Amino acid sequence: MSVSFRCSSSSEEREESLVGSASTVRSFLLVEAPGTWGLDAVRDNRLPAPVKSRLAREANRNGVRLLFIRRHGRRRSRAITVFAAHADPLRPWLETTALDAPEDLLGIDLASLGAGRSPGLAPRSAPLFLVCTHGRHDVCCAERGRPVAAALHEVMAESTYEVSHIGGDRFAGNLLVLPHGLYYGRLTPQASVALARGHIEGHLDLEHLRGRSGYPFPVQAAEIYLRNDVGRTALDGLRLVRQARSGAETAAEFTDGERSWIVRVETGRALPEQLTCQANASSRGMTHRLLSVAESG
Repeated sequence: MSVSFRCSSSSEEREESLVGSASTVRSFLLVEAPGTWGLDAVRDNRLPAPVKSRLAREANRNGVRLLFIRRHGRRRSRAITVFAAHADPLRPWLETTALDAPEDLLGIDLASLGAGRSPGLAPRSAPLFLVCTHGRHDVCCAERGRPVAAALHEVMAESTYEVSHIGGDRFAGNLLVLPHGLYYGRLTPQASVALARGHIEGHLDLEHLRGRSGYPFPVQAAEIYLRNDVGRTALDGLRLVRQARSGAETAAEFTDGERSWIVRVETGRALPEQLTCQANASSRGMTHRLLSVAESG
């Protein structure tokens, strides 16, 4: 593959859909690490070796996604800012603290966080806009992510961070909004600012939405298909009632409190492609196809 290959450009050229591609995770721990992150941020960050190995082990054991963050421009501070988030689709929450030393990270109750309970940090009401700029992992994240991070930093500095690899490099610029667990892709600087302002007002950007991480992939797709079909952008405007999967088909029922719909989605695999800039082999990305949307009840 040519050194000029860019997975994000390749994905756009083949018109690959963003829908239903968000990572499936509910519990997040974000740790401020202003320096370079290396190829694998969990392994290669600059925390003391005993701290990062134990932190990674405990996060993995408790089902917590460990991510590293930094302010745009890599501004350093003495304290280590930490965020804990639980992206439950109905009751998402976000907490934060500032630690004096890396060793203090080992005192965070990751068992509670992984179970969806508070680890005892301070509640935070403002959302976080986390832009993947992890260029050592994939160059597209740096090339497309850094302009997005700069634009968001200009208008929402206290809520904007650069973040390590969050998945879906080929959809750069990628944005994760916590605590709701909303993954967005193919963002430009201008679109990201409009998206963030819309989120503050309680609305989703359906054009760039990859999915809600609290749902399985087909249900992520079903929510987006339904929202586009009925024109609902309100952040909390739909609630998942039930889901069922049979083979490649998933049926998801959503309600807005007055009306209910059943969305049927077929999930499969695309033709083999190089999905990241550094991949050594082709892979088959996931695909979703809307079968039907029908009002129930």
